[in-house]
Amino acid sequence: MDKKIVPNTLILEEAGQLLNEGRTVRFTPLGSSMLPFIRGGRDSVVLAKKDTVEVGDIVLVRLPGRYVLHRVIALVGDKVTLMGDGNIAGTEECTLADVMGTAIEIGRGNRSVKPGKGRIWRALKPFRRYILAIYRRII
Repeated sequence: MDKKIVPNTLILEEAGQLLNEGRTVRFTPLGSSMLPFIRGGRDSVVLAKKDTVEVGDIVLVRLPGRYVLHRVIALVGDKVTLMGDGNIAGTEECTLADVMGTAIEIGRGNRSVKPGKGRIWRALKPFRRYILAIYRRII
């Protein structure tokens, strides 16, 4: 089977419409910002539109000029703060209205797992640099 790469903006715009219709969407994200839990270009993610967003959820958001799939690390009123699991610094901020969908499943090979809230990983933030360095050497 031939593989065709389509720009993220086209796929994610269509995904947003499907999510707003109440459907689920599966796609393969790119990049390494969600390592080690989502491997860009290899793992797939199933998104659904949920009524609520909680700290620890992995969400797809539309930011000015780009889309990101990151974990919610803080939620104050309508303000959402995001950080990729594979990042050691840097956050993004958006509003609840920018959240397009929430990850309800991560596909890795023939397995599917329900994403957790990342409590332990978030607590290990001071040590991520070292953990990720080791992880990137062994994958």
